[in-house]
Amino acid sequence: MLAITGWTTVHRPDAGVAPRTAALTAWAGAHAGGHPVPPADAPVRTVARFFANLDADERARLADAHPLMVGNLNGVPAALRYRANRVSLAQAQDVEEHRARDVRLTPAARTDAGRRAHRFASMLAGDRQILAFDPTAGGRAAEVFGDLDQARRISVIVPGVDTDLLTFERTARRWSAPVGMAQSLYAAERAAAPAVPTAVVAWADYTTPAGMGMDAATGRLAVEGAARLEAFTSALPARATTALLCHSYGSVVCGVAAAGLPARVTDLVVAGSPGTRAENVAGLHSAARVWAMRDPGDWIADVPHVEVGGVGHGADPMSGDFGARRLSAAGAGSHTGYFAPGTEALENLARIGTGSYGSVVCLPGDDSCREGISGTDEG
Repeated sequence: MLAITGWTTVHRPDAGVAPRTAALTAWAGAHAGGHPVPPADAPVRTVARFFANLDADERARLADAHPLMVGNLNGVPAALRYRANRVSLAQAQDVEEHRARDVRLTPAARTDAGRRAHRFASMLAGDRQILAFDPTAGGRAAEVFGDLDQARRISVIVPGVDTDLLTFERTARRWSAPVGMAQSLYAAERAAAPAVPTAVVAWADYTTPAGMGMDAATGRLAVEGAARLEAFTSALPARATTALLCHSYGSVVCGVAAAGLPARVTDLVVAGSPGTRAENVAGLHSAARVWAMRDPGDWIADVPHVEVGGVGHGADPMSGDFGARRLSAAGAGSHTGYFAPGTEALENLARIGTGSYGSVVCLPGDDSCREGISGTDEG
Protein backbone atom coordinates (compact mmCIF):
# COMPACT_ATOMS: atom_id res chain seq x y z
CA MET A 1 0.00 0.00 0.00
CA LEU A 2 2.75 2.46 0.93
CA ALA A 3 4.66 1.75 -2.26
CA ILE A 4 1.70 2.20 -4.55
CA THR A 5 0.87 5.65 -3.22
CA GLY A 6 4.11 7.37 -4.27
CA TRP A 7 4.25 11.11 -3.60
CA THR A 8 3.53 12.62 -0.22
CA THR A 9 0.06 13.49 0.90
CA VAL A 10 -1.27 16.91 -0.07
CA HIS A 11 -4.15 18.83 1.45
CA ARG A 12 -7.25 18.99 -0.71
CA PRO A 13 -9.51 21.87 0.34
CA ASP A 14 -13.24 21.71 0.71
CA ALA A 15 -14.75 23.16 -2.43
CA GLY A 16 -18.07 24.52 -1.12
CA VAL A 17 -20.18 24.99 -4.24
CA ALA A 18 -18.10 23.39 -6.97
CA PRO A 19 -17.14 25.88 -9.68
CA ARG A 20 -17.91 23.27 -12.30
CA THR A 21 -21.45 22.79 -10.97
CA ALA A 22 -22.19 26.49 -11.42
CA ALA A 23 -20.57 26.46 -14.85
CA LEU A 24 -22.67 23.51 -16.00
CA THR A 25 -25.87 25.25 -14.92
CA ALA A 26 -25.00 28.41 -16.85
CA TRP A 27 -23.87 26.43 -19.90
CA ALA A 28 -27.15 24.54 -20.13
CA GLY A 29 -28.98 27.73 -21.12
CA ALA A 30 -26.28 29.29 -23.31
CA HIS A 31 -26.56 30.10 -27.02
CA ALA A 32 -24.08 31.17 -29.71
CA GLY A 33 -24.49 31.81 -33.39
CA GLY A 34 -28.25 31.60 -32.96
CA HIS A 35 -28.11 28.01 -31.67
CA PRO A 36 -27.97 26.30 -28.27
CA VAL A 37 -24.50 25.24 -27.23
CA PRO A 38 -23.78 21.49 -27.33
CA PRO A 39 -24.30 19.54 -24.09
CA ALA A 40 -21.29 19.15 -21.84
CA ASP A 41 -21.18 15.43 -22.67
CA ALA A 42 -21.64 15.85 -26.44
CA PRO A 43 -19.40 13.78 -28.74
CA VAL A 44 -16.17 15.40 -29.86
CA ARG A 45 -17.38 15.67 -33.47
CA THR A 46 -20.53 17.49 -32.39
CA VAL A 47 -18.54 20.01 -30.35
CA ALA A 48 -15.97 20.52 -33.11
CA ARG A 49 -18.69 21.07 -35.73
CA PHE A 50 -20.52 23.60 -33.53
CA PHE A 51 -17.40 25.71 -32.93
CA ALA A 52 -16.35 25.46 -36.58
CA ASN A 53 -19.63 27.16 -37.53
CA LEU A 54 -19.00 30.16 -35.24
CA ASP A 55 -17.04 33.21 -36.34
CA ALA A 56 -14.04 34.45 -34.35
CA ASP A 57 -16.03 37.00 -32.35
CA GLU A 58 -18.72 34.47 -31.39
CA ARG A 59 -16.06 32.02 -30.23
CA ALA A 60 -14.30 34.67 -28.16
CA ARG A 61 -17.53 35.82 -26.51
CA LEU A 62 -18.44 32.25 -25.61
CA ALA A 63 -14.99 31.59 -24.13
CA ASP A 64 -15.10 34.77 -22.06
CA ALA A 65 -18.66 34.15 -20.82
CA HIS A 66 -18.24 30.42 -20.07
CA PRO A 67 -14.50 29.88 -19.60
CA LEU A 68 -14.69 26.84 -17.35
CA MET A 69 -16.79 24.99 -19.93
CA VAL A 70 -15.05 26.12 -23.11
CA GLY A 71 -11.63 25.57 -21.57
CA ASN A 72 -12.35 21.94 -20.70
CA LEU A 73 -14.57 20.79 -23.55
CA ASN A 74 -13.01 18.20 -25.87
CA GLY A 75 -13.53 19.27 -29.47
CA VAL A 76 -13.01 22.98 -28.84
CA PRO A 77 -10.01 24.38 -30.80
CA ALA A 78 -6.86 24.36 -28.68
CA ALA A 79 -6.21 28.10 -29.03
CA LEU A 80 -9.70 28.90 -27.80
CA ARG A 81 -9.24 26.59 -24.82
CA TYR A 82 -6.01 28.39 -23.95
CA ARG A 83 -7.89 31.71 -24.00
CA ALA A 84 -10.78 30.40 -21.90
CA ASN A 85 -8.48 28.89 -19.31
CA ARG A 86 -6.61 32.17 -18.89
CA VAL A 87 -9.96 33.73 -17.99
CA SER A 88 -10.73 30.90 -15.54
CA LEU A 89 -7.28 31.13 -13.98
CA ALA A 90 -7.61 34.88 -13.43
CA GLN A 91 -11.00 34.41 -11.81
CA ALA A 92 -9.74 31.57 -9.61
CA GLN A 93 -6.68 33.58 -8.60
CA ASP A 94 -8.91 36.46 -7.50
CA VAL A 95 -11.06 34.10 -5.41
CA GLU A 96 -8.04 32.59 -3.66
CA GLU A 97 -6.44 35.99 -2.99
CA HIS A 98 -9.62 37.08 -1.24
CA ARG A 99 -9.71 33.84 0.76
CA ALA A 100 -6.08 34.33 1.76
CA ARG A 101 -7.09 37.63 3.43
CA ASP A 102 -10.35 36.38 4.94
CA VAL A 103 -9.92 36.42 8.73
CA ARG A 104 -12.99 34.22 9.12
CA LEU A 105 -10.97 31.30 7.75
CA THR A 106 -8.48 29.29 9.76
CA PRO A 107 -4.79 30.15 9.37
CA ALA A 108 -4.29 26.83 7.56
CA ALA A 109 -7.07 27.62 5.11
CA ARG A 110 -5.66 31.09 4.44
CA THR A 111 -2.20 29.63 3.86
CA ASP A 112 -3.62 27.07 1.46
CA ALA A 113 -5.51 29.78 -0.41
CA GLY A 114 -2.32 31.78 -0.74
CA ARG A 115 -0.50 28.78 -2.19
CA ARG A 116 -3.27 28.22 -4.72
CA ALA A 117 -3.26 31.91 -5.71
CA HIS A 118 0.49 31.69 -6.24
CA ARG A 119 0.08 28.58 -8.39
CA PHE A 120 -2.59 30.23 -10.54
CA ALA A 121 -0.40 33.30 -11.01
CA SER A 122 2.40 31.04 -12.21
CA MET A 123 0.08 29.31 -14.69
CA LEU A 124 -0.94 32.73 -16.03
CA ALA A 125 2.64 33.88 -16.54
CA GLY A 126 3.97 34.35 -20.06
CA ASP A 127 2.30 32.52 -22.92
CA ARG A 128 1.67 29.17 -21.24
CA GLN A 129 -0.78 26.94 -23.10
CA ILE A 130 -3.20 25.63 -20.47
CA LEU A 131 -5.42 23.11 -22.21
CA ALA A 132 -7.53 22.19 -19.17
CA PHE A 133 -8.15 23.84 -15.82
CA ASP A 134 -10.70 23.11 -13.11
CA PRO A 135 -10.09 24.54 -9.62
CA THR A 136 -12.75 22.36 -7.98
CA ALA A 137 -11.41 20.68 -4.81
CA GLY A 138 -7.75 19.74 -5.43
CA GLY A 139 -8.17 20.65 -9.06
CA ARG A 140 -7.16 19.30 -12.45
CA ALA A 141 -5.09 20.74 -15.29
CA ALA A 142 -3.31 20.02 -18.56
CA GLU A 143 -0.63 22.02 -20.35
CA VAL A 144 0.75 21.82 -23.88
CA PHE A 145 4.36 22.30 -24.95
CA GLY A 146 4.78 22.82 -28.68
CA ASP A 147 2.17 23.37 -31.39
CA LEU A 148 -0.62 20.87 -30.81
CA ASP A 149 -2.37 21.61 -34.10
CA GLN A 150 0.74 21.23 -36.27
CA ALA A 151 2.35 18.29 -34.48
CA ARG A 152 2.81 15.01 -36.30
CA ARG A 153 3.59 13.22 -33.06
CA ILE A 154 2.03 13.98 -29.68
CA SER A 155 3.24 12.63 -26.33
CA VAL A 156 0.79 12.62 -23.43
CA ILE A 157 2.21 12.27 -19.92
CA VAL A 158 -0.19 10.65 -17.46
CA PRO A 159 1.12 11.20 -13.89
CA GLY A 160 0.47 9.27 -10.69
CA VAL A 161 -0.87 9.79 -7.20
CA ASP A 162 -1.09 13.05 -5.26
CA THR A 163 -1.22 15.13 -8.40
CA ASP A 164 -3.38 18.23 -8.17
CA LEU A 165 -3.01 21.94 -8.89
CA LEU A 166 -0.49 22.48 -6.09
CA THR A 167 1.73 19.63 -7.28
CA PHE A 168 1.19 20.25 -11.01
CA GLU A 169 4.62 21.90 -11.04
CA ARG A 170 7.54 22.07 -8.63
CA THR A 171 10.62 24.25 -8.17
CA ALA A 172 12.91 21.61 -6.67
CA ARG A 173 13.28 18.41 -8.72
CA ARG A 174 10.86 19.93 -11.17
CA TRP A 175 10.96 16.91 -13.50
CA SER A 176 9.16 14.89 -10.79
CA ALA A 177 5.95 16.92 -11.41
CA PRO A 178 3.83 16.92 -14.60
CA VAL A 179 4.92 20.33 -15.93
CA GLY A 180 8.60 19.59 -15.41
CA MET A 181 8.19 16.12 -16.91
CA ALA A 182 6.66 17.63 -20.02
CA GLN A 183 9.26 20.41 -20.32
CA SER A 184 12.07 17.89 -19.95
CA LEU A 185 10.55 15.49 -22.48
CA TYR A 186 9.79 18.22 -25.03
CA ALA A 187 13.40 19.42 -24.92
CA ALA A 188 14.65 15.84 -25.33
CA GLU A 189 12.31 15.22 -28.27
CA ARG A 190 13.42 18.41 -30.02
CA ALA A 191 17.04 17.33 -29.56
CA ALA A 192 16.38 13.76 -30.72
CA ALA A 193 14.36 14.62 -33.85
CA PRO A 194 14.43 18.36 -34.61
CA ALA A 195 12.79 17.84 -38.01
CA VAL A 196 9.72 16.10 -36.53
CA PRO A 197 6.94 18.47 -35.40
CA THR A 198 6.10 17.31 -31.88
CA ALA A 199 3.98 18.40 -28.95
CA VAL A 200 3.94 17.18 -25.35
CA VAL A 201 0.93 17.36 -23.02
CA ALA A 202 1.23 17.30 -19.24
CA TRP A 203 -2.15 15.65 -18.67
CA ALA A 204 -3.13 15.90 -15.01
CA ASP A 205 -6.81 16.13 -15.93
CA TYR A 206 -8.11 13.33 -13.72
CA THR A 207 -8.67 12.97 -9.99
CA THR A 208 -5.72 11.04 -8.59
CA PRO A 209 -5.56 9.10 -5.31
CA ALA A 210 -4.58 11.24 -2.34
CA GLY A 211 -2.08 9.88 0.11
CA MET A 212 -1.87 6.42 1.64
CA GLY A 213 -5.46 5.35 1.21
CA MET A 214 -7.36 2.55 -0.44
CA ASP A 215 -7.91 4.63 -3.59
CA ALA A 216 -4.24 4.15 -4.46
CA ALA A 217 -4.53 0.37 -4.15
CA THR A 218 -7.76 -0.01 -6.11
CA GLY A 219 -8.93 0.85 -9.60
CA ARG A 220 -11.90 3.11 -8.79
CA LEU A 221 -10.20 6.39 -9.68
CA ALA A 222 -8.33 4.71 -12.53
CA VAL A 223 -11.64 3.77 -14.14
CA GLU A 224 -12.85 7.39 -13.89
CA GLY A 225 -9.52 8.68 -15.16
CA ALA A 226 -9.50 6.19 -18.03
CA ALA A 227 -12.82 7.49 -19.32
CA ARG A 228 -11.41 11.02 -19.31
CA LEU A 229 -8.22 9.86 -21.03
CA GLU A 230 -10.16 8.05 -23.76
CA ALA A 231 -12.22 11.19 -24.42
CA PHE A 232 -9.14 13.40 -24.46
CA THR A 233 -7.14 11.27 -26.87
CA SER A 234 -10.17 11.01 -29.17
CA ALA A 235 -10.14 14.81 -29.48
CA LEU A 236 -6.47 15.14 -30.42
CA PRO A 237 -5.64 16.15 -34.01
CA ALA A 238 -6.34 13.17 -36.25
CA ARG A 239 -3.22 13.71 -38.35
CA ALA A 240 -0.91 13.10 -35.38
CA THR A 241 0.06 9.78 -33.86
CA THR A 242 0.06 9.69 -30.06
CA ALA A 243 2.22 8.05 -27.40
CA LEU A 244 0.98 7.72 -23.81
CA LEU A 245 3.76 7.93 -21.24
CA CYS A 246 2.26 6.68 -18.00
CA HIS A 247 4.02 7.03 -14.66
CA SER A 248 3.24 5.12 -11.46
CA TYR A 249 -0.55 5.11 -10.81
CA GLY A 250 -0.91 6.75 -14.22
CA SER A 251 -0.01 3.37 -15.72
CA VAL A 252 -3.07 1.91 -14.00
CA VAL A 253 -5.17 4.59 -15.71
CA CYS A 254 -3.56 3.83 -19.07
CA GLY A 255 -4.04 0.11 -18.62
CA VAL A 256 -7.73 0.48 -17.89
CA ALA A 257 -8.12 2.89 -20.84
CA ALA A 258 -6.11 0.79 -23.30
CA ALA A 259 -9.00 -1.11 -24.87
CA GLY A 260 -10.95 2.08 -25.57
CA LEU A 261 -8.15 4.24 -26.96
CA PRO A 262 -8.42 5.52 -30.54
CA ALA A 263 -6.17 4.06 -33.25
CA ARG A 264 -4.04 7.23 -33.27
CA VAL A 265 -2.53 6.02 -29.95
CA THR A 266 0.30 3.90 -31.30
CA ASP A 267 2.45 3.54 -28.18
CA LEU A 268 1.79 3.01 -24.49
CA VAL A 269 4.74 3.27 -22.10
CA VAL A 270 4.52 2.43 -18.41
CA ALA A 271 7.31 3.69 -16.13
CA GLY A 272 7.58 2.69 -12.47
CA SER A 273 4.31 0.81 -12.76
CA PRO A 274 2.48 -0.97 -9.92
CA GLY A 275 0.52 -2.84 -12.63
CA THR A 276 -2.00 -2.16 -15.36
CA ARG A 277 -4.90 -4.30 -14.07
CA ALA A 278 -4.12 -6.80 -16.85
CA GLU A 279 -2.21 -10.06 -16.64
CA ASN A 280 -0.34 -9.53 -19.90
CA VAL A 281 -0.18 -7.34 -23.01
CA ALA A 282 -2.93 -9.36 -24.68
CA GLY A 283 -5.18 -8.59 -21.70
CA LEU A 284 -4.95 -4.87 -22.46
CA HIS A 285 -6.86 -5.45 -25.72
CA SER A 286 -5.00 -2.69 -27.50
CA ALA A 287 -3.27 -2.48 -30.87
CA ALA A 288 -0.73 -0.02 -29.43
CA ARG A 289 2.86 -1.10 -28.84
CA VAL A 290 3.33 -1.61 -25.10
CA TRP A 291 6.63 -0.64 -23.49
CA ALA A 292 7.77 -0.87 -19.87
CA MET A 293 10.69 0.54 -17.87
CA ARG A 294 11.73 0.50 -14.23
CA ASP A 295 14.92 1.73 -12.64
CA PRO A 296 16.66 -0.79 -10.32
CA GLY A 297 16.41 1.78 -7.51
CA ASP A 298 12.64 2.24 -7.83
CA TRP A 299 10.79 1.02 -4.72
CA ILE A 300 7.74 0.19 -6.86
CA ALA A 301 9.47 -3.13 -7.62
CA ASP A 302 8.63 -4.21 -4.07
CA VAL A 303 4.88 -3.83 -4.59
CA PRO A 304 3.09 -7.22 -4.64
CA HIS A 305 1.99 -7.51 -8.26
CA VAL A 306 -1.32 -9.20 -7.60
CA GLU A 307 -4.99 -8.29 -7.66
CA VAL A 308 -7.25 -9.79 -5.03
CA GLY A 309 -10.82 -8.66 -4.50
CA GLY A 310 -10.19 -5.42 -6.38
CA VAL A 311 -7.08 -4.54 -4.34
CA GLY A 312 -3.78 -4.40 -6.21
CA HIS A 313 -3.11 -3.80 -9.88
CA GLY A 314 -2.12 -7.18 -11.26
CA ALA A 315 0.94 -8.53 -13.03
CA ASP A 316 4.30 -6.78 -13.15
CA PRO A 317 4.72 -5.15 -16.60
CA MET A 318 8.49 -5.74 -16.30
CA SER A 319 8.13 -9.49 -16.03
CA GLY A 320 9.04 -11.48 -19.12
CA ASP A 321 5.67 -13.21 -19.09
CA PHE A 322 3.79 -9.90 -19.34
CA GLY A 323 5.05 -9.40 -22.89
CA ALA A 324 5.88 -5.68 -22.91
CA ARG A 325 8.88 -4.31 -24.81
CA ARG A 326 11.26 -3.76 -21.89
CA LEU A 327 13.38 -0.62 -21.93
CA SER A 328 16.44 0.56 -20.06
CA ALA A 329 15.68 3.19 -17.42
CA ALA A 330 19.32 3.83 -16.57
CA GLY A 331 19.93 7.04 -14.68
CA ALA A 332 16.41 7.46 -13.29
CA GLY A 333 17.73 6.47 -9.88
CA SER A 334 14.38 6.50 -8.12
CA HIS A 335 10.62 6.37 -8.60
CA THR A 336 10.43 10.04 -9.61
CA GLY A 337 13.49 10.24 -11.88
CA TYR A 338 12.26 8.89 -15.22
CA PHE A 339 12.04 12.35 -16.81
CA ALA A 340 15.30 13.69 -15.35
CA PRO A 341 17.48 15.34 -18.02
CA GLY A 342 20.53 13.40 -19.14
CA THR A 343 19.17 9.97 -18.26
CA GLU A 344 18.74 7.02 -20.59
CA ALA A 345 15.21 6.74 -19.24
CA LEU A 346 14.30 10.16 -20.63
CA GLU A 347 16.14 9.53 -23.90
CA ASN A 348 14.16 6.33 -24.42
CA LEU A 349 10.89 8.15 -23.78
CA ALA A 350 11.89 10.83 -26.29
CA ARG A 351 12.81 8.23 -28.90
CA ILE A 352 9.41 6.60 -28.60
CA GLY A 353 7.71 9.99 -28.62
CA THR A 354 9.41 10.90 -31.90
CA GLY A 355 9.08 7.46 -33.48
CA SER A 356 12.83 6.80 -33.43
CA TYR A 357 12.35 3.18 -32.47
CA GLY A 358 15.58 1.91 -33.99
CA SER A 359 17.62 3.79 -31.40
CA VAL A 360 15.76 2.78 -28.24
CA VAL A 361 17.91 1.07 -25.64
CA CYS A 362 16.45 -2.20 -24.38
CA LEU A 363 16.67 -3.60 -20.88
CA PRO A 364 20.20 -4.99 -20.43
CA GLY A 365 20.20 -8.67 -21.32
CA ASP A 366 17.02 -8.45 -23.42
CA ASP A 367 17.38 -6.98 -26.91
CA SER A 368 13.89 -7.98 -28.02
CA CYS A 369 12.30 -4.56 -27.44
CA ARG A 370 13.08 -3.49 -31.03
CA GLU A 371 11.81 -6.65 -32.71
CA GLY A 372 9.38 -6.10 -35.60
CA ILE A 373 9.77 -2.31 -35.66
CA SER A 374 11.52 -0.27 -38.34
CA GLY A 375 14.18 2.26 -37.36
CA THR A 376 11.83 5.21 -37.75
CA ASP A 377 8.09 4.65 -37.74
CA GLU A 378 5.63 7.51 -38.16
CA GLY A 379 2.85 5.40 -36.71
